[in-house]
Amino acid sequence: MPATPTRPRGGRLAAVALAVLATLAVAGCGATGQAGQAAAGLAADAPLPTVVPQGTKLIVGDPVGKVAFQLSGQIDKFSFPIEWANISGGPKTTEAFRADALDIGAVAEIPAIHATWTGLPVKIVASKFRKDPIAHPTYEIGVAPGSGIKALTDLRGKRIAYSPGQAQGALVLRVLRKAGLTKNDVTLVELPSTGDVYPNALASKQVDAAPLGGVYIKHYVAKFGREGATTIPHGIRDDPSHLYVRTETLHDPGKAAAIREYVAAWAKAQRWIYEHPEEWVAGYYVKDQGLTPADGRYLVKQAGEPEIPADWTEAIARHQETIELLAADTGNKVLNAKDLYDPRYQPVGADALKEGA
Repeated sequence: MPATPTRPRGGRLAAVALAVLATLAVAGCGATGQAGQAAAGLAADAPLPTVVPQGTKLIVGDPVGKVAFQLSGQIDKFSFPIEWANISGGPKTTEAFRADALDIGAVAEIPAIHATWTGLPVKIVASKFRKDPIAHPTYEIGVAPGSGIKALTDLRGKRIAYSPGQAQGALVLRVLRKAGLTKNDVTLVELPSTGDVYPNALASKQVDAAPLGGVYIKHYVAKFGREGATTIPHGIRDDPSHLYVRTETLHDPGKAAAIREYVAAWAKAQRWIYEHPEEWVAGYYVKDQGLTPADGRYLVKQAGEPEIPADWTEAIARHQETIELLAADTGNKVLNAKDLYDPRYQPVGADALKEGA
């Protein structure tokens, strides 16, 4: 997830600008924050459409979900056509929303917050977490050789890689709070969190610590361990995964119904991934992502078992904590996390799992 949104170029600039103006109009004369969200909001008790009319189509930015549907044989079973967009990460997803080029995005917990702060009303329609999230974290704190960091409290006075607006950036703020530190106690070095930027920054001692995820946890220690490279656990939940949409999209009954169908299928796909680890390793990590089978098995083990709750109460409470942490860091207004969720979709994923295939 890159720290800085991709900027539109050339002829797309006008289209994006028009999309922004349209979004601001829906949000209520350019209102941002809670006011904008409320202006474009949906009644919590409004019925969720269940019939997808002919001619309805969704544009979906969920590359992982697409492969899961392909491998599980579910990709051709939707009652409507899907145009798959090779878009992931909050900044690119938000840009596509503004350009009216996307209906559903798959992200972590930060993008919905920042979208709302910038006047783009959005709603979360599905949530996934990990059972036993502390034992199966998404990230670990990478430690540079010779930095002397052995515990979170040792971060005082150190240089930490930081990607504002991204999950890794929010994690850094949480880690500092857990260690009893503030931003004034460390030096935050803004770096994009893409690819191997963080491992290389650690190895070259540009920074003393950085949140590492995926195979980079394994590869960093394997490659630089002889020089003293290590990782330490942070002991903080870092597992939120969401599907979110523009609030404007949900005002279209046909698309609202199609999104409901997609959420139900998505939940089953998450379960399929967990129950078919070897097929997932071969079809996604090896064939689609170009990783080795060993790396794929490592990532499957790291991911643990998915949890798709039928009640979002705890998730919303944790999201509220994140909002307050980021608001204090950025100076933005504190949002009500509950306003970021469309409660009509709350039981959809869990109910789909109960129903089975």
